[in-house]
Amino acid sequence: MVKVVVLGAAGGIGQPLSLLLKTNPVVTGLSLYDIVNAPGVAVDLSHINTPAKVEGFLPPNEGLKQALTGAEIVVIPAGVPRKPGMTRDDLFKINAGIVRDLATGIATTAPKAFVLVISNPVNSTVPIVVEVFKKHGVFDPKRIFGVTTLDVVRASTFAAEALQEPSLASKLVVPVIGGHSGVTILPIFSQAQPPLPASFLENKETLEAITHRVRYGGDEVVKAKDGAGSATLSMAYAGATFVEKVVRAVSGEKNIVAPTFVYLESDAAGGAVIKQELGTDVPYFSVNVELGPSGVEKILPIGKVTAYEKSLFAGALSELETNIKTGVSFIDGAKL
Repeated sequence: MVKVVVLGAAGGIGQPLSLLLKTNPVVTGLSLYDIVNAPGVAVDLSHINTPAKVEGFLPPNEGLKQALTGAEIVVIPAGVPRKPGMTRDDLFKINAGIVRDLATGIATTAPKAFVLVISNPVNSTVPIVVEVFKKHGVFDPKRIFGVTTLDVVRASTFAAEALQEPSLASKLVVPVIGGHSGVTILPIFSQAQPPLPASFLENKETLEAITHRVRYGGDEVVKAKDGAGSATLSMAYAGATFVEKVVRAVSGEKNIVAPTFVYLESDAAGGAVIKQELGTDVPYFSVNVELGPSGVEKILPIGKVTAYEKSLFAGALSELETNIKTGVSFIDGAKL
């Protein structure tokens, strides 16, 4: 029995994400919450012949509390989408308050749930959730995750395209570390599995072009949609992929590894290794994590990277530290 809650279920990411979760046979309960339309989305999905019982809730009559009661996994795609010319940081002014209020609801109703944050900017919204949980005295660093899976999906897809081997995309896994916006995104093509050919890894022009595309893939979608939306479908796919890994790990399956933006103290030993590899005391980082029944089992080391990949670290860390401080400062002194 696994109950998953989607907060922001009627939105551009929320609807396709909820659809994908409804088709997952392991999900037995699917609770949808939004400020509008969630009951309609729930009824629509309930007609699909898979096991999950679907319910939809709106704010009146303590709808958020009803949605979260008994939750085991909570996914947060809520917030406004990016528009042309808008950065993830621009989103912060709007989405920070939304995430804060939802995090407060989780902390007071389902504090033991695994919280998966999709709402951008993830580099700042994950610290917001953490600080809210700290203020309520229910913080468990092993249970709060920033969903960065889309960066891996993009890196794998774009590398396969560059090699003119589209069938490779579904098999290729390119680790992506750092954060989840712009220069904080660090694709590590040298660690791809299966390994990429040396001709690819030694072509700096190609690497720079694909690294830029992975970092700013969201801009590519926003521009292509001409103001009508952002990366919703690919993000829903990535989110559902991460949820499935969490479900499998919580159910006892071993050796489940996924990239995610986490509080490094969730595994003190592993986190210390990451900080040593980076040469800085950054509190959050997106890195491969081994998942288990309690959430974060082990933070895996970054490992060997190329000189080109290493050269990207300094800029990424500077921006990431600013993003994290922005999220923490938003909650500091707030009355919750």
